[in-house]
Amino acid sequence: PPRPASRKRIMTPTYLTAPDGTRFRDLNGNGVMDPYEDPRLSADERAADLVARMSLEEKCGLMFQTVIEVGEEGELLEAPGRISKSPTTTVVRGKHLSHFNVHAIRSARQAAVWNNNLQALAAQTPHGVPVTVSTDPRHAFVENTGVGFAAGPFSQWPEGLGLAAIDDVETVRRFADVARQEYRAVGIRAALHPQIDLATEPRWGRQAQTLGQDAARVAEFTAAYLQGFQGDALGPDSVACTTKHFPGGGPQKDGEDAHFPYGREQVYPGGMFEYHLEPFREAIRRGTAAMMPYYGMPIGLERNGVPIEEVGFGYNRQIVTDLLRGELGFDGVVVTDWELVNDNHVGDQVLPARAWGVEELSPSERMLKILDAGADQFGGEECVDLLIDLVRAGRVTEERIDVSAHRILRVKFQLGLFDDPFVDPDAAERIVGNAQFRAEGERAQARSLTVVQNRPTRDADHPVLPLSGAGRRVYVEGFRPEDVAELGEIVADPAAADLALVRLGAPFEPRDDLFLEAWFHQGSLEFPPGRVYRMRRIAQQCPLVLVVNLDRPGILTPFAEFASAIVVDFGSSARAVLDVLTGRVAPEGRLPVELPRSMDAVRAAREDVPSDTGDPLFAVHFGLELAVPAGQRADR
Repeated sequence: PPRPASRKRIMTPTYLTAPDGTRFRDLNGNGVMDPYEDPRLSADERAADLVARMSLEEKCGLMFQTVIEVGEEGELLEAPGRISKSPTTTVVRGKHLSHFNVHAIRSARQAAVWNNNLQALAAQTPHGVPVTVSTDPRHAFVENTGVGFAAGPFSQWPEGLGLAAIDDVETVRRFADVARQEYRAVGIRAALHPQIDLATEPRWGRQAQTLGQDAARVAEFTAAYLQGFQGDALGPDSVACTTKHFPGGGPQKDGEDAHFPYGREQVYPGGMFEYHLEPFREAIRRGTAAMMPYYGMPIGLERNGVPIEEVGFGYNRQIVTDLLRGELGFDGVVVTDWELVNDNHVGDQVLPARAWGVEELSPSERMLKILDAGADQFGGEECVDLLIDLVRAGRVTEERIDVSAHRILRVKFQLGLFDDPFVDPDAAERIVGNAQFRAEGERAQARSLTVVQNRPTRDADHPVLPLSGAGRRVYVEGFRPEDVAELGEIVADPAAADLALVRLGAPFEPRDDLFLEAWFHQGSLEFPPGRVYRMRRIAQQCPLVLVVNLDRPGILTPFAEFASAIVVDFGSSARAVLDVLTGRVAPEGRLPVELPRSMDAVRAAREDVPSDTGDPLFAVHFGLELAVPAGQRADR
């Protein structure tokens, strides 16, 4: 009987041999090695040949990248999914799409088998154009359909802010190299990251995946990140990076995110536009394969005395063509952020098209403006017919389509996808989430923990951390009892405890009107009064060690009055936290963003200026070392 899908053998390309002995894939089935099939030619030469052969429909299909979902056993889904809109065969063979942003992945084998099935389907198209599978970040802890995914089968590392907290360029490069190997093993060849926006606005809901607020340091991290994923140049072992969000998405007005209509405005009250641009200059120098403009529309922005049009960056010719292409010399792919053209309806919710500043335009008119701005690819869309109609009506020239098609195909050729897009499911199982990668990720989680307060208890003359010895009674919240059992006897009442260990998440205002809104942590950074009161009562009964996960800089001021210790984490497992609390691993974290003293200070700060809240509770780059007794530490 046939093997089940989960155990399908590796698919391999079929090669022919040219008269001169060159092995090639006969992608169009004509028995001849055409230039685009010739592995000896440059990526530009092959792309130019293929563009000249393709139909208008095929070229237009290249210019769309949309969401796709994976079958349970790696099969292709031939019905609309939870997020994806069309059957797989419809978008690949009917609409000629060959770029897909993959969502949930359950296992390495499932993903590898699915990739091979998808590539086999793509081989049936007229010119056998292989698929480029892309992904949002999926190696950390945040699970947000609109931003990224928790690690699942992949090795788990701290969020971007955690990598920044370690403040070690080599760690960033190593993370990127590990992620590259795991992506490559399952067929993911494009990363929709790094996210190098500067986290200068404390309320902004997308800080967790950034690399902090320091432009010079973020530029260094960016170089290391791109080196780990892409290498010195794009090649068959690379994962192509889409650096985002040009020209810097951090200074959102009042910290509201531009996914949503109330967050469409991006402001520069401190005149720091060029500061936010610095990491992107480095990304271009380091050869990022693609760039993604953000949704935000600049308000009151001028460059060289010229007002910048107040439309979303993806619609903005002054930003994409004049600045990115012209001034900065970027000739890679520009892919828009998701859904600038059409509204997204999911169930009974809607997320309006992020057509900020051009809301009154029709979808076709929006597409025209995006093309005029200089974009090559429409993110989150599959409305190929709109683009074809614009060309046939004479409103867009085919030569304009050819320019973008060439850029997009060039990356596929550089990655070697035309020569072999298939992967080995057995190798994927060995590589993805292997013991070494997981150990490296967990050690980075521990290293990224940042101790901001560590005081002596009432009955001791030394700080409460690190916790030594056993035999204590511990009151616990936010951890499973079995995860902290090594600390002593777990008790249900802080009044009966020698120590309280509590883990909290950063505060936010729950919202759930628009699609995706519930996933985003936005609004006030103040903890609810009731939670502060309850923590104070616990601290009155026994020493309190507080571990706070900060995907945004929460206001810790009330806790600083009474907590014996405060440890900040940016994505760490319970084991990683215990390793630090008990002194097995030395915490190296230094705050990658400042922690404001109050919401009044946050509201008074300028969105584009780093460290602008006046008198912060804890300044950027602050972090305490733990004095671990000799012989106690056993760094893993």
